[in-house]
Amino acid sequence: MIDDHVVWWPFEDAQAFAEAAFSAAGVPGPDARICSEVLLEADKRGIDSHGIGRLKPIYIDRIREGTLQTITKTDIVRESPATAVVDGNNGMGFVVAKASMELAIEKAAKYGIGMVATRRSNHYGIAGYYPLMAIKKGMIGITGTNARPSIAPTFGVENMLGTNPLTWGMPTDEAFPFVLDCATSIAQRGKIEVYDRAGKEIPEGWVIGSDGGIRTDTHQILQDLVSGEAALLPLGGAGEAQAGYKGYGYATVVEILSAALQNGNFLKLLSGFDESGNKHPFGVGHFFIAINVESFIDLSTFKRITGTILRQLRASKKAAGAERIYTAGEKEHLAWLERKDKGVPMNAVLQKQMSWLKETYGLSDFSFPWEKD
Repeated sequence: MIDDHVVWWPFEDAQAFAEAAFSAAGVPGPDARICSEVLLEADKRGIDSHGIGRLKPIYIDRIREGTLQTITKTDIVRESPATAVVDGNNGMGFVVAKASMELAIEKAAKYGIGMVATRRSNHYGIAGYYPLMAIKKGMIGITGTNARPSIAPTFGVENMLGTNPLTWGMPTDEAFPFVLDCATSIAQRGKIEVYDRAGKEIPEGWVIGSDGGIRTDTHQILQDLVSGEAALLPLGGAGEAQAGYKGYGYATVVEILSAALQNGNFLKLLSGFDESGNKHPFGVGHFFIAINVESFIDLSTFKRITGTILRQLRASKKAAGAERIYTAGEKEHLAWLERKDKGVPMNAVLQKQMSWLKETYGLSDFSFPWEKD
C-alpha cells in the first residue's frame, strides 16, 4: 500500500544510510552491511512491512534500549555432518540467520541436505532472503522463525503464537524463482504498521480483541498486541468455517521447529518482557534447510519442470473479472521491475524517522531527497 504523497529514495542511497545508521549504533562494519542488505531486499521486493520502515522502530530502538546486542557472535553448539545447532548469543538476527543458512548450504553441498536450528537470535527481517541464498547455489531453501506472541489459537482470543512464517524458495528456468514468503496469520504486525503509517484502519477479519470482537482500529491494535488485549487471526480466520485451524496448525509447526530442536524460547517466553515487566532480549529461534537439487536430479531439468508447472498455473482459466493469475515470487519480481529505477517509497512518517536517525547519530554526510527544494 503506497501513500499518494511519497518521495522515492534510490535504493543505493537508502542502503548506504541504513548501513551507516547500524554502524553508528554500534554494529561492526561488515555486519552493518549485512543488516542493511537484508533490510533493503524487502523494499526491493515490494514488502514494505519489513523494509526501511523497521530500521528505527525495530532494530535501532531495540539496540538503544539494550535488548539487542550489536556485536554478533555465533557458536555451533551441536553438529553432525548434515545438521547443526547454532547459538546466536542475542546478536543481530540478520547476521545470525545469514551465517546459519550459509552453514546449511555448505552441508547440503556435501551431503545433499543441510539443516540448522538456531537459538537466542533476534528478528531476522524478510524470511525470503534466506531461501534466495540457497536458490543462488542451485538449491531449494526453507526457513521458519518464531516471534513474539501475536496469533490466537483457533477458538481462542489470547495471543500465543508468533506470526511464524514458513518460507520456501525453489529455482526455476524463469526470470524469477518461486518464493513463498508469508506469515501463518492473515496479516502480520509489519503490515499493520504500514496501515498505521498511512493513517488507515485495517480490513475487518485480521485482528480479534480479547472480548472476541473484530478490531480495525490500527494504532490502538499495535499497542494492544503487546499488552495482550488484541491478537492476530491465523490463516483462515476465526473458528473453523474458513479452515482457520490450518493456519493455527502451521504456526504451531514453525513454533516447534524453531524452539524444540534447539531448546529455545517459545510462546509467552518470546514476549520481550521478564516477570517484572522489564524489557529483555526476545531470544527467538529459527530453522534453515538447504536441499541440493543435484542430489536428486540435474538442476536444469528441475528448473524446467518447476517453470513449466508455474507457467501452466498462470495460463489456466481465470475467474470472471480477473486480469491474471500469479505464482509465488512473481509479484515481488514485478515490484522490483517497477522500483529498480525509483527506489524506496518514503511517506512522511518514514521521512521523519530517517531525519531523526540522521540528527541523532550525526550522519550529516547524507542528504535526503525530501530535504531538497
